[in-house]
Amino acid sequence: MKLVDQDTINRIGIPSLVLMERAALAIADEVCESCEAGSCVLLACGTGNNGADGIAAGRILRGRGYRVTVLLAGNPERATVEHVQQQKIAETLGVTMVWHTAGTQNRDGESVPWLKTRYDVIVDALFGIGLTRDLEGDYRDLIVTLTDMAWGRMDGGERQETLREKERRPRVIAVDMPSGISSETGAVMGIALLADVTVTFGFLKTGLLLYPGRSYAGEVKTADVGFSDVSLSYSGYDCRTLTREDRKHLPKRRADGNKGSFGKVLVIAGCRGMSGAGYLSALAAYRTGAGLVKVLTVPENRMILQTQLPEAIVSVYDPDKLSQDEEAKTLIEQQCDWADVIVLGPGLGQESYVEYLTETVLSYAYVPIVLDADGLNTVAANPYLMRYFTENIVITPHMGEMARLCSRPVAELKADPVCAAREYSSRYGVVCVMKDAATVIADKDGNTYVNTSGSSAMAKGGSGDVLTGVIAGLLARGMDLSEAAAYGVYLHGLAGEKAAEGSGTDCLLAHDIADAILTEGSTWR
Repeated sequence: MKLVDQDTINRIGIPSLVLMERAALAIADEVCESCEAGSCVLLACGTGNNGADGIAAGRILRGRGYRVTVLLAGNPERATVEHVQQQKIAETLGVTMVWHTAGTQNRDGESVPWLKTRYDVIVDALFGIGLTRDLEGDYRDLIVTLTDMAWGRMDGGERQETLREKERRPRVIAVDMPSGISSETGAVMGIALLADVTVTFGFLKTGLLLYPGRSYAGEVKTADVGFSDVSLSYSGYDCRTLTREDRKHLPKRRADGNKGSFGKVLVIAGCRGMSGAGYLSALAAYRTGAGLVKVLTVPENRMILQTQLPEAIVSVYDPDKLSQDEEAKTLIEQQCDWADVIVLGPGLGQESYVEYLTETVLSYAYVPIVLDADGLNTVAANPYLMRYFTENIVITPHMGEMARLCSRPVAELKADPVCAAREYSSRYGVVCVMKDAATVIADKDGNTYVNTSGSSAMAKGGSGDVLTGVIAGLLARGMDLSEAAAYGVYLHGLAGEKAAEGSGTDCLLAHDIADAILTEGSTWR
């Protein structure tokens, strides 16, 4: 974003103050949506250009009839040129401006004047995207004070409202980024101010999509302030996100096609007493548009799967003979030859034969493979299997599985999931779908997506098996691995949102997600 900003100003020629005025108008418009003219607004402004945006917004709001106080924080000697200009304009127009000093009381022990006012809106314009270190000293004290004003004191990590229910608390609007949140990783830099709404400029920031930053941002609104796709292409970008509009890029169903035209998916899944995972993956692959789906499993699961999903072909292998019988190995290879896409891992278990099965498929198959669940656990337990990793493999680990795969703590992976997914994908050449509240998808070339769909209602057993089937279904339809993974995660999240509308967030089950893919798919298929 810094490069986009510089390119817009220096190469394209749009003056910095013009961009700033448009940003200030967007902030002012959001305040006007939150409260009526005459309301009290506190704008907490740092000494950088983010603070200058806040000052300009305060001046605009005063002109619209709001009672405005601009609270300046930081060292005035370090203020940017734009900040100094905006401050002079605001002072000339009579905007009330005060400097924040350490503490919240004057020499007489009384609260400083700006603290005595009850505000309807607090605008957080302290740091924006420029924060690179933990907040300490006066800045930390100010964040604590603003948090107390807006949300009540924090007790054991939970917000405890100090305002009575009949009294309306101030609404917090963050400018570009909530102060204290890393714009790159979403990490809390020591302390952060929780926002109701974040008005970000030009393009989304990665830190607004990753947790915990995503939870601090509230509702995110992207304002057009004059940045162009030309500057974005010139400067580059970190990650991509998908929107509902992107579904138009999904493969269309040929009018003259047949079941063979839309791909054959082989789901190698299920051990004794574990038929459900294979069922969910197969169902999801069908719901996503695959023409034929076959489940290869142990004999005990045949009758169950044929009853649950009669549309699927069911084949079996004898796990007790797999590593000893050449015919059993030949059977696995023949099944792989049949498939256009292979799913390997859901519900396979951790018995000794799974290692042999996983090695056979990874070493023999030449079609795209979606490796999930116990397939990943087997690789983690037997690292030599990674030598079979190629660019035709999509792995779909949750954080625990990813930690086992790369021998890193979960906390370390969560601290920078984009970097973790990219590093693993680059090292092994696979497409990495690292599942979390904000799933990250990366390929060997560094192309990265951060998913924005879905909800906590989907945190149920079997949801990952459905995702595996969705990705396999898209691969069967002809999408390349990176896009199939990214679109699969996004469609899976949309289906989860849709299903939760009907069943509720607590009652949602994995098969509800698979069934909802049809509802979502009807708009793009």
